[in-house]
This record gives sequence, structure tokens and C-alpha cells, in this order.
Amino acid sequence: MRIAIAGISHETNTYCQSPTTRSDFYELRGERILDTLGQESDLGGAVGACERLGVEAVPLLFVSAQPSGTIEHDTYLDFRQEIVDSLSDIEPVDGLVLCLHGAGVVDGIEDMEADLVGAIRNLVGRNLPITASFDLHGNVTQKMADLLDGTFACHHYPHVDLHERSSEAVALIVRMVNEGIRPTSVVTHLPMLLPTTTTFIDPGKSRLEKMLAAEAEDGVIDVSWFHGFPYTDVAHVGTYIVVTTEGDRAQAARIGRVLASELWHDRALFEPKSLSADEAVLEAVNLPWSADAGPIVIHETSDNCGGGAPGDGTHLLRAMLDAGLTQACFGFIVDAEVAAQAHAAGVGGTIEVSLGGKTDDLHGDPLTLSVYIKALHDGRITLQSMFRGAPLNLGPMARLQPVDSEVEIIVASRRSQTFDPEPFLALGMDVNRYRFVALKSSNHFRAGFQHLASAIVTADPPGLTTHHIEVFPRQRTSQPLWPIDERARFEALE
Repeated sequence: MRIAIAGISHETNTYCQSPTTRSDFYELRGERILDTLGQESDLGGAVGACERLGVEAVPLLFVSAQPSGTIEHDTYLDFRQEIVDSLSDIEPVDGLVLCLHGAGVVDGIEDMEADLVGAIRNLVGRNLPITASFDLHGNVTQKMADLLDGTFACHHYPHVDLHERSSEAVALIVRMVNEGIRPTSVVTHLPMLLPTTTTFIDPGKSRLEKMLAAEAEDGVIDVSWFHGFPYTDVAHVGTYIVVTTEGDRAQAARIGRVLASELWHDRALFEPKSLSADEAVLEAVNLPWSADAGPIVIHETSDNCGGGAPGDGTHLLRAMLDAGLTQACFGFIVDAEVAAQAHAAGVGGTIEVSLGGKTDDLHGDPLTLSVYIKALHDGRITLQSMFRGAPLNLGPMARLQPVDSEVEIIVASRRSQTFDPEPFLALGMDVNRYRFVALKSSNHFRAGFQHLASAIVTADPPGLTTHHIEVFPRQRTSQPLWPIDERARFEALE
């Protein structure tokens, strides 16, 4: 049996100022796809499942980019055409597994995933099994689900199980070939803009448990809770329950309706607590702490590169400096210019910098600082928590300390959120030795820090990934949406 592997993965924040172009994507083909074997990523899971099940993996093209603005039209068309052409050029395959995101938006195409699968179906027809794995922050449509034979969103946020979902996508193709089943998926859409909600703690944890319990019913292949991606302006934005069964569409619709109704009834539980940077620092300072308890983690959710924000915001760092925190570190702020300055000066030097605030006014003004250079690094690390085993290149990094402050600052050159302590370790910093550890991430950081932290405090100053989703204009959606419109309605079961 031969199964092809391909994908275009992008979380599109349509409120970003700049488009996403080809240069923003990394592109994997052939052996580079197969080399992901062993990584806890969507690609790694698909390749691993093929090996485990005795299936030949046929790599085509996989591209991905950091969450960012709307994808340039021609860039997407080039990628789409390469995948279609690759399928037509290779020897026949028994199935295709796609590693997607679910929130891709192209200039002129609101539902990238449906468009991609539609183009593939135009080539291969309806008989070839096609399944896909997704990020749970996808905004998905029934049109897309109907074009697929299986829809597998990761269950957890942080996404520590992407490899498991893509593995299931491969396994379903094997079942389709060997057993002749014809699965079906039904999408239940809720008019909800769900805040970034982790599944590691309640209310997300208990809600996910109810979703997964529904998979025990005979004939159910998968239940996927798509939280949706609220930082985008498309007609179908929202929250979704997608149920895939062995062919019983009525069963899928019934289960989805029940789970969606329960989620709608409990929606008030998901309203976030939102603190300004100053409020978050004050809350952290007032928390009880001892040196053996683990650090207090302050995460700046509103400047999360993982949702399209620039990562160079200064609101939280400024509040920490103003508060005169000691035993504190910030890891990291994205500023390639300052990182280059530090590398040019070398370890032991002192330089004057204008740090951060270079992208826009929303995320804060630059910080004018005199800093001592404590350590330098090339920025190449290997992730150890979420995406375990996958490489991440943050570009040249520097460990800086303002001459009049005890807050140590990590500066990186390339956009990314902080997933785990590896950027700190690369620069000789043990997070367990600090009282306060600040970082930029909404929830993925929990995979690497939740077990270390004595407490977690959320800072939500202005930013492109703020919990204050009411600040984003909605021009494409005619349906009222909770929680920004009290007229939002869902016909929930009683």
C-alpha cells in the first residue's frame, strides 16, 4: 500500500498589516518530509504511522509559515499546483493524507483548505481516500469536510498530540482500503468566538473529556472540537464540533448537536480574565513564593507570534522594568536589529539599544536601554515539549541585562512564541532559578512550563492576539457572534 503525504499549513490573521509571501514559508519535499520521522509533529506522525503500518510513504510537498497575514494569491496557487502536479506525476497511490491547519485564508479565497482539497478531487475523483489532520484553531466548513474522508483535529491546546491525529488519519486510509468503509463527517457550527482556551486546565479540560467520551459510541471514528481562530475576518468564523463516523451521517449530526449544545450552554465559563501588563506584574508580585516552589510565569498572550502578532511588543517588559523586579527574566522579544548589535559587540560589551516596538504602535513603543551582553547563541534549538524533536531556528540570540535593572532579557531574531525552556538554556539560563519568568505565548508554553511553574499569570495588554476580541472589526460575518454581540443565537438542545 502506498499513501502520499502533502500539506499547506497556515494560521492566517487577517488583521496583520502585511501579506504572507512565498519567502515566509519553509518548504519540505521528498526526503526532507521523510526525515521528520520521530518528531512529534503532524508530518512526523504521518510518516511514523506509515512505517508502523507497513505502508510506503510517498512524500509530495509540505509548506508552512509562522502565523501571519493573508496569503498572497499567486503564492498559494503555486503550492496548490505543485501538489496537484506531483499527484499526477507519481505512480498510483492508495490514499492521500494532508497535514493542514484549518485557518488558512488566501487573498480572494476565504476557505483555503476546501479550495485545496477541491483542486485535488478534480484530479483524482471521489474514490481515492483522502484524510487530513488539523490544528484545533481551524475555521472549518462542511464543504471542506465533504471533500475529505476523515477530519482529525488535535485534541489538546497546547498541541502536544498533532502527531497522534495525523497517525489516525493514516490509519483510517488503511481501514478504508482493507475494510471498504466509507466514512462521513458532519460539521456543527456555533456562533462563538472562543478565547484561547487551554485543555490542560478547566474549563477546557473537562469539556474535552466530554468530547472524547463520545468517541466510545459504536461507529464513531473521531470527534474533533475546533476552537476556531477568532483573529480573522471570514464569513464562517466560529467554533465547531466535527464528528466522523463509519458512514452514518445521522449519527454524526446527532452527536455533534448534543456536544455543541452543551458547549453553548456553558459558554460563560470560557470568558477570560484580562489583566493589563501592570496589573499582571502586580498580581505576580503579590503571589506567595519560595525558591523551591518553581518560577511564577507571566505570559503575554496578546503578543503571541503563534497567532500572528509580531513578538516585539514592549508592554509587559516595560511593566517589569518599571516595577523594579528582581530575580526576573524575559524570554524572549523579537528584534533582529538589537540581536545583530549584540553579536557585533560581543559578550562582555555594553551597548545602547532601542529594543522592540518596531512593527507598529499597537504593541508598545521601543525601549531605550543601556544593556550588558551576558551571552550569545545562534538560535538553533530542538524543541523538547510540544513538537518534541523538531528543530526551531530563532536566528541570532542575545542575553542582555539593562545596567540599571536585574531583569535579564533574551532577544531573538526570528518570530516565534516560546514553547519550552530551550531558548533560556541555550543562553545559560535555568528558569528554575528565577522568581519571575516572562514570555510571549497564549497557551503552547504550558507544554514546557506548566509542570515547572508555581503559578501562571496572564498579561493581556493591547496586541493582535488580545482576549479583547471586540476590538477587531467584522466585515465578512453577518451572523451575530458571542461574546461580542448579545444577539448571538444557537438552537441548542434542551
